[in-house]
Amino acid sequence: MYKVKVFVTLRESVLDPQGSAVQHALHSMNYKEVSDVRIGKYMELAIEKTERDLDATVREMCEKLLANTVIEDYRYEVEEVVAQ
Repeated sequence: MYKVKVFVTLRESVLDPQGSAVQHALHSMNYKEVSDVRIGKYMELAIEKTERDLDATVREMCEKLLANTVIEDYRYEVEEVVAQ
């Protein structure tokens, strides 16, 4: 089995109003050192071993459902889970 961690964030060229709101809130709480906030999504997928190419399968899932590739970027990390 594999554990896949998927990180989805808005592209740098896309405004992030939620991130701006959090940054302003942090500044109002006197955390002036925060210069930028970007909000994203984090997902963990448990995927059984299969004959299919795991990287291709995860990319396909991201591009078809998990990320809006017009305005979002994604990256993922794969780790093999060893049963004990």
